[in-house]
Amino acid sequence: MPSEKSQYIPPPPIPTYDEATGGNSSTHRPHSPIDTRPNSETEAQSLLFSRSRQGDSSRRAPDGYRSPYVESDDEGSQWTLDDDDSDDGEDARVRREMQELEVEDPLNDTSSRSSTSSWTKRIASSLPQWKWQWRWRLPRFTVRLPRQNDATDAQDSEPTETRRFRWPKINSAAAILLIGRLLAVFLILGFLYILFMSDLFTKMTRRIGGHMFDPEAVRQYVQAEVNSDTMRTTLKHFTSYAHIAGTEGDYALAMDVRNDFMNYGLEDVSVDEYQVYLNYPIPGGRAVQIMSEDGKEAAWTAALEEEEVGKETAGHQTFVFHGHSKAGDVKGPLIYANYGSREDFKMLADKGIETKGAIALVRYYGTQGDRALKIKAAELAGFAGCIIYSDPADDGFVKGEPAPNGRYMPADGVQRGGVSLMSWVVGDVLTPGWESKEGQPRMEKSKATGLVGIPSIPLAWRDAQILLQHIQGFGEPCPNDWQGGVPDVEWWSGNSSSPIVRLKNEQDENERQKIWNIYGRITGIEQNEKSIIIGNHRDAWSFGATDPNSGTAVMLEVARIFGDLLGRGWRPLRTIEFMSWDGEEYNLIGSTEYVENNLEALQKNAFAYINLDAAVSGQEFHAAASPVFRKVLYKVLDRVIDPNFNATLRSLWDGRNAEIEGLGAGSDYVAFQDIAGTSSIDIRFDGAVHPYHSAYDNFDWMDRVSDPGFVYHNLLGQVLGLLILELADRPVLPFDMGNYALSLGRYLGNLWQWGEDKGVNEHYNLDPIKDAVVEVEKAVSEFERWESIWQSAVVSSNGWEPVGLGQKRADYNSRMANFESGLLDLEFGGGIPNRTQFKHVVFGPQLWSGYDEAYFPAIRDAMDAEDWPLTQKLIDKTADIITKAARALLE
Repeated sequence: MPSEKSQYIPPPPIPTYDEATGGNSSTHRPHSPIDTRPNSETEAQSLLFSRSRQGDSSRRAPDGYRSPYVESDDEGSQWTLDDDDSDDGEDARVRREMQELEVEDPLNDTSSRSSTSSWTKRIASSLPQWKWQWRWRLPRFTVRLPRQNDATDAQDSEPTETRRFRWPKINSAAAILLIGRLLAVFLILGFLYILFMSDLFTKMTRRIGGHMFDPEAVRQYVQAEVNSDTMRTTLKHFTSYAHIAGTEGDYALAMDVRNDFMNYGLEDVSVDEYQVYLNYPIPGGRAVQIMSEDGKEAAWTAALEEEEVGKETAGHQTFVFHGHSKAGDVKGPLIYANYGSREDFKMLADKGIETKGAIALVRYYGTQGDRALKIKAAELAGFAGCIIYSDPADDGFVKGEPAPNGRYMPADGVQRGGVSLMSWVVGDVLTPGWESKEGQPRMEKSKATGLVGIPSIPLAWRDAQILLQHIQGFGEPCPNDWQGGVPDVEWWSGNSSSPIVRLKNEQDENERQKIWNIYGRITGIEQNEKSIIIGNHRDAWSFGATDPNSGTAVMLEVARIFGDLLGRGWRPLRTIEFMSWDGEEYNLIGSTEYVENNLEALQKNAFAYINLDAAVSGQEFHAAASPVFRKVLYKVLDRVIDPNFNATLRSLWDGRNAEIEGLGAGSDYVAFQDIAGTSSIDIRFDGAVHPYHSAYDNFDWMDRVSDPGFVYHNLLGQVLGLLILELADRPVLPFDMGNYALSLGRYLGNLWQWGEDKGVNEHYNLDPIKDAVVEVEKAVSEFERWESIWQSAVVSSNGWEPVGLGQKRADYNSRMANFESGLLDLEFGGGIPNRTQFKHVVFGPQLWSGYDEAYFPAIRDAMDAEDWPLTQKLIDKTADIITKAARALLE
């Protein structure tokens, strides 16, 4: 039943034919003189001709009736004229559809101008209904259909064109509307760009493919996946033949590392080739002989080589030699000089023993740990050659069971090693300060300051015993601290009357020998330009089970695990890079050349470097590092349990009152820490010796003696994996800036005590550095407050990082990492005087300390030289650099 509120409106009467076709004169078009259509066709056209919506009111039918027109059909009219039974109903419907599709009727030139599309009306109806004098229209293209008289006209006239294109007519209103819409589109696109370029969706896009990984679950996975058997297999392969840098064995293992990186799924795997100066021993090219009294024949010749113990699968056991030694064949009286320190040679001079032209016999370790500096000190003392042997009191049966069943050097064991001056020049000695690539300039070998000037050779105590026995009664009896552990020897110094000894060292030398670094990475998703670098050198003096390939096995195992994580969809916030160095044993060549080739990028983007060298030789965990690693290292050690002691590594660390050691100049971290200013850490299980750089450091020895079951390889793999996760995937970089500030004060105290022991503190004033350290402490205290603010903001947002805070966090991380590089002396000609490769004002090798840690090395060198104006100048400069680094934290 209809609603009471509705009012019945009777249908309008059906118009007569005359009413439908009639109208005032304004609705009729004038007859065209060229329109030859019959009257019936023009009459039909009048039904289609558009009527004015505001026609003459006198023609309007009663009760609001208005003449129907096409546009009113769908626009709210309650009635339509849709009579399928009418004679021309079909024609009318077709014409109506043509007008709705905006197709011009060939019989009506004005149809397009008089009709309005329903689309246009919908757009217009959505706009405010203001009293415009014109109507909103969209620009439109129209299509003309051919008509009969067009063809007739074309035959009667010369064709001027076969087709006419008509541009759409755009009035001012349509232009405004179009421009407005374009502006709206640009505004929307700009908003979306800003939205996605900001960190609003950082948390949602942290993992590729929509995967979300619980950080704790990832840590547990990494620890659980470390496989001792896999590392054992890797080490067995890498120690199956000798692989000195640049040799066929070295290249074969380089390709193995490359293939492993690719198989693990690492990204951007590449081979980086350098051309560097290397030397190699040749058969029969080395000799140590005691000459007959006339000096024409050899009365005795040293065996030199070790017994064959390697069980290599290819090639041969490496010959005994010194890397970067000087070639030569020299003779002279033999003189024993203890550990070969400058103090030892001074003692000989004080006793009136003539050393010029003599052959020095010194032992490894002791008061001068760097073998190259032993040789350099002998050279400066006038010796013609230098022999270095392994004494049982330092590394042999006096200490414990020798190899192959124990850890110490056997009677025939020889410690090979490089004798380039690592604390003077690092990397390729012919390209100090720039990368050794093809086409780069090179120094002449005779002018290279990183090379020693006299020939040298290493020796087993088996051979040294004969030499020591032959100088008995010559020179002066040795004091107790000069006496070693070689049996059946009376310890004498020897003198210019000692038996003549020949030292022969003929070798192959190649100034452009190719070496190969191998790189692989996992690209981060937040700060992908920032990187955490893990490095281990691959080359070895012989088989290298401990040094370096225990580290190689650990690094490859961890790379395998992270490659597996990558394959499961996980990615870190920052990029992780794995690097296999070459040429480390000669002079840290591979890593240094890489740093020199990428110096600016590393200073800006390298957050941390983790080094593995002789990674597993004992059961005690050790770390040498920049102070920033203390907090993260302790956190990792708390998670790793030593099964042999049923205790965490942290509790074992605390139990022996261990401390993070300083970085000296003994491994591949040198270029990163001291040249690029990248915070570096070297990790290892130590506490026991191994047959260092000898053929006895092989797989069989590692498997039976050093690490049965590869327990400590496994533990170091866990430590490394967790360290990588903490450094690469923590939102806030876990650097301990407070400990750095405290350590600077401790290093300053160490410097003061060193000067006090030498009795020279009155010659300079350390207060500027003291004041700079106070500035660091204040800046760090204020700087570290931001992390608490960030944590509070995240907690208050239910674990989500608020918009805009992510960029501030990234900047915070960068400033934290840049503090280390801020301690570089980067002015022109800056760095340690006369050793300008080393730029860090806090860390670096001292001129004569070699491997030993040294803080403020430039100042110590000046104090050693007793150059007090230079000492004070360096103190002031160091203080200024430290102060600027502190202020940069807050800028």
